[in-house]
Amino acid sequence: MEIQKLYDLDDIEFEDITIGLVRLAKNIPDHEFFYKVNQNNNLKFARIKDLVFHGSYYDYHFQRFEAYHKFTKTCFTFISNRSIQSNQKKLQTELFSGEDNIKFLLNNQADVEYILHSSEQFPDFSVILLPENLVFPIQDYTLSSDEELYQIIQYYE
Repeated sequence: MEIQKLYDLDDIEFEDITIGLVRLAKNIPDHEFFYKVNQNNNLKFARIKDLVFHGSYYDYHFQRFEAYHKFTKTCFTFISNRSIQSNQKKLQTELFSGEDNIKFLLNNQADVEYILHSSEQFPDFSVILLPENLVFPIQDYTLSSDEELYQIIQYYE
C-alpha cells in the first residue's frame, strides 16, 4: 500500500476575502470623518502605520485606521484607496510605464475613499455605524487570492 500525502501545496486553494468599499457623499478631511465615526460607535478608530506599496519608480503610502470591537473581538481596518504620499525612487525613463505619482489600490474603483477590512472570515460591517448624509452604504467586494490587493492585505494582517 502507498502512503498518501496529507496535503500538497499546489492543491491548497486560498479562500477569497470580503472587503467593504466606503464612498463618501461629501468631501471631508480624514480626521473629521473618523471623529464622526468614533462619536457614533463604541469603536475608537486610530491612525496606525501606513500601508506602503513599492512600485518600480515610486513608493506609495496609504493611510490606515484601526479599531477593535470589544464584544466580538474583531479588528476593523480602514485603508485609504488613494495614496496620500509618493516618494520617487528613480527617474522614469519609459514613456508608458503605467506608474504615476498617485496610485489607487483598486484601480477600477477610483471613487472609493476607503477599503474596510475585518479580521473575521465572514465580516459583518453593519456593526460600524457610519455618519448619515456623509457616507453611501458600504458595498461588499470579494477579492480573490490572485489579486494584488489580496496579497497586500494578507501581508499587513
